[in-house]
Amino acid sequence: MPATSRPKRIVVAINPSASFGATREVGPAIVQTLRAMGHEVTSLTEPDFEQLLASARAAVRKRPDALVVVGGDGMVNLGANLVAGTKVPLGLIPSGTGNDMARGLGIPHEDTEAAIRTLDAALAAGPRTIDAGRISWTDAATGTREQRWFACALSAGFDAIVNERANAMRHPKGPSRYILALLAELVKLKPFAYRLTLDGRVIETKAVLVALGNAVSLGGGMKITPDAQLDDGLLDVLIVQPLSRINFLRIFPSVFKGTHVTDPRVRIERAKRVRIEADGIVAYGDGERIAPLPIDVEVVPGALRVLAPQA
Repeated sequence: MPATSRPKRIVVAINPSASFGATREVGPAIVQTLRAMGHEVTSLTEPDFEQLLASARAAVRKRPDALVVVGGDGMVNLGANLVAGTKVPLGLIPSGTGNDMARGLGIPHEDTEAAIRTLDAALAAGPRTIDAGRISWTDAATGTREQRWFACALSAGFDAIVNERANAMRHPKGPSRYILALLAELVKLKPFAYRLTLDGRVIETKAVLVALGNAVSLGGGMKITPDAQLDDGLLDVLIVQPLSRINFLRIFPSVFKGTHVTDPRVRIERAKRVRIEADGIVAYGDGERIAPLPIDVEVVPGALRVLAPQA
């Protein structure tokens, strides 16, 4: 495969979970292909996320031409937390469960060779600049203020509870795991009392689901915030009012088309800064566990440089 860009210094971080199963050959194959294109590639393979994070952080300090993550949205989250606010662009070769960030960026998520070609073209053309969400909260044990980034979406309701279950499941692989987790948690569906502060405006409401979208989808193509844009300087705030289980199941299929927003019990707001308060809910960013509510979230325009097709 001919190179379309001048040789670059690329750090490739491979999801530790990809060392097993059907995707175990994806990472090494990507490294081999990028080297064959003429790039100087540092491959990072570690037994767990903690060690991978440490290795990738050290590699990013050397200011490579790109950090490329191999995996799903969890790996995107790892990468975003390493390069947000820097000039190091983030590349993505999707091989995860949901691959929602790849979908949002227009990166082929079911064809590894096509994803590599897209990456190489972006290396030649230059990175695209997008927004990212910055989450802040107070650690209950230490009283210290903590901070984390997300790139795609933040879950803070029933969707987060489903994430908790899905992340604990080993089978099946792919988006069907999220669907099965959702159906299992649906038995316990109940509304929560929220206090939302959107750019200083307070909304007190009961809801079964609250989510923030920087991109369009989560859970493997569920278009929860179908009109979200990655570079508009705003977060789309999804609020789903209390629903019975039957009504939830009636609305649910429309989420994959993004037409659920036409239901009167579904509400979309937009804001630059959002505070979410509720009891008994843990927030998830890009499918990764963040912290129990309350949390404060703000969009940071242009915080991420990504190797993806220009919008």
